[in-house]
Amino acid sequence: MITDNNQNKQLPNELASTFKELNVLKHLRKAGITKSFGFSCAYLFQLIFCLIFENKNWFRTLESKKSADFPAKDAVYRFLNQSTFSWRKFLLFLSTYTIGKVTKLTSHNRPKVLILDDSSYERNRSKSVELLARCFDHASQKMRFYKGFRMLTLGWSDGATFIPVDFSLLSSKKSQINGISTKIDKRSTGYRRRIEALQTAPEQIPNMIKRAMNAGIDASYVLMDTWFTHQPLIKNIKEQGLDVIGMVKNLRQRYLVDGKSISLDQLYRLAKPVTGKKGILRSIYTTQANGVPVKVVFVRNRNKKSDWLAILSTDCTLNDQEIIRIYGMRWDIEVFFKTTKSLLKLQKEFQGRSYDSLVSHTTIVFARYIVLSWQNRYSIDHRTLGGMFYELCDEISELDWAVALQQLIELLEDALKKSSKKIQKLIKGQLQQWIAGLPNYIKVYLPVSVCES
Repeated sequence: MITDNNQNKQLPNELASTFKELNVLKHLRKAGITKSFGFSCAYLFQLIFCLIFENKNWFRTLESKKSADFPAKDAVYRFLNQSTFSWRKFLLFLSTYTIGKVTKLTSHNRPKVLILDDSSYERNRSKSVELLARCFDHASQKMRFYKGFRMLTLGWSDGATFIPVDFSLLSSKKSQINGISTKIDKRSTGYRRRIEALQTAPEQIPNMIKRAMNAGIDASYVLMDTWFTHQPLIKNIKEQGLDVIGMVKNLRQRYLVDGKSISLDQLYRLAKPVTGKKGILRSIYTTQANGVPVKVVFVRNRNKKSDWLAILSTDCTLNDQEIIRIYGMRWDIEVFFKTTKSLLKLQKEFQGRSYDSLVSHTTIVFARYIVLSWQNRYSIDHRTLGGMFYELCDEISELDWAVALQQLIELLEDALKKSSKKIQKLIKGQLQQWIAGLPNYIKVYLPVSVCES
């Protein structure tokens, strides 16, 4: 028998239906990720996408008995190392389209947010990776240094579903181990992403948010932790039409109260104590030194009961509980980081040396998360059954089938009374067999006299 190597049948049925529903391959072509000959980009993308679900990396796949059915190693690595592919556009197209579908399942009154955070992207055993840098992991309990990148990520959430929208693998100018390869075409998108990798996070964040808003993503707030909640960035985001909710530290930032410039510590002493609200200590309206009016809510630090934490909001119309509730949605991005690293093989599946391969593989991992997030939302949200189901329910409720069935039986009984005994016996026998085959929930609605006959 000849092996069937149909490229269109490489996805499992569960994934194939989701790929079609989210137009994944269409977004791939729209972003310009195509080839003129050889294995198509769609085929190579799906091949890499499915590796995680077969519990194998590319090396083990080529060593397996089915290696003859797959392309050579160079074909996949050329695909990942291509510097002209716009992976950022692909991720933005896919996330925007998925967010549009998720938004239809979300109440208009429910706040939708953009979440900003960074996480470590470790390559500790590497030496020749392009733009490799020595980074500090401030989120780890060990507070350690590592070799790799900082993965700055922008995501969207409605409190139930998280969708990654954009990312940047940040290197460092001061702690850089390797520089940019001299072979890269400076006109390519890959080179532009390398230049961005040498920028700081506050320099990149406004453009990331601008791209998301221009794509039509629906959001009202930007959530950030203490590493990004600085006054110049807050003002920039506010000018783009979004409000900021984030935790702030007691640093050099100053706040204006009655014409005086004070620190966060002094602001806490001036704030009015709040009673009857568990965990909320104080709140106060103030203005940042750059003129942005904000509301600051002070809550108790669960890890140190004698200490407090400050949560800032540029939307001064929100009450204290709502500010804390919305800020709690920021935890979705922490779950995302944990899932991509532990389950979706981020930073482990491919050990490429070029910066392009890191960007392309990270994008594919993010696409895996988007597909799984949509499948999860689709399976648990009853509104995904569609309007046809509810229209059908309305029609059935208008035509009370139980009453109609009882009326039909009563008409048969009246007709039997006017017929001969022989015909009555024959029809009642046929009717009894039909009733015996009905489900119990229908039998209870039938007249008792018929069921007993």
